[in-house]
Amino acid sequence: MYKASDVKDLRERTGAGMLDCKKALEATNGDIESAIDYLRKKGISKAEKKSDRIAAEGICSIKEDNNTAVIFEVNSETDFVAKNSEFLSFVDYLGDILIKNNVNTVEDVLAIKDGDTTVNDKLVSLIAKIGEKISFRRFEKVTKKDNEVFGSYIHMGGKIAALVVLENTNESIAKDVSMHAAAMAPICVNKEDVPADILEHEKAVIKEQVMNEGKPADIAEKMVNGRINKFYKEICLSEQEFIKDSSMNVATYVKNNGGEIKNMIRFAVGEGIEKKEENFADEVMSQINSVN
Repeated sequence: MYKASDVKDLRERTGAGMLDCKKALEATNGDIESAIDYLRKKGISKAEKKSDRIAAEGICSIKEDNNTAVIFEVNSETDFVAKNSEFLSFVDYLGDILIKNNVNTVEDVLAIKDGDTTVNDKLVSLIAKIGEKISFRRFEKVTKKDNEVFGSYIHMGGKIAALVVLENTNESIAKDVSMHAAAMAPICVNKEDVPADILEHEKAVIKEQVMNEGKPADIAEKMVNGRINKFYKEICLSEQEFIKDSSMNVATYVKNNGGEIKNMIRFAVGEGIEKKEENFADEVMSQINSVN
């Protein structure tokens, strides 16, 4: 017999669905390698061995429907595939799935039944057809009230996406703010939203800088609070100088137009993923080889 961990291992190695993996293990008395061959012969495991590749290209996208919006990222190995019509169709399909379903995790989304298949089955089929690792990496779903508006902006065909929610103002102002967020890469809306670990790390760095300037520890401690405000202006959307008018910060711009910033999410393709360095010629050759 096989263990639950065998099913997980087989799924990771082949990209096949859970039921297919269970059938393969049952047919091969729990032998992983034989199960892989079984899936390959069935045409189910064409995505095999792509799971350990690095997929750091792709697209960030946004889908809106009345008071609901979702921002999400789908990755590919190369920029070529990110522009492929079938890849783009899957991204659009995934946006619809995310909007229509109450989901909390990527796993929840992949497990959604769509007819006789799941979203994960469709993803595996796409991987098999294109011949490159494709992964649904992350998403964030946002709802708004009737007196709030969404502002969304997608830059460079999906390399960066920004979604904001503003209260008591209009979509034009929200669009301006989303464009600013895309360009200036804030990590949160307000000072109070800065994660504690990031704040403490920055304070420690500033204190060491001040002490290296020759200031005693007690004086350095007092100077940290003054200098941390500069840090807030770099990473907090509301504190940043507005890109269209540096005489005011973003919060003031929104307030001058009757509104208030309620939420902001910004995704950039591949951020946090260690990318494999390839030159253009190598990338072209890898595409040619995948077709042959």
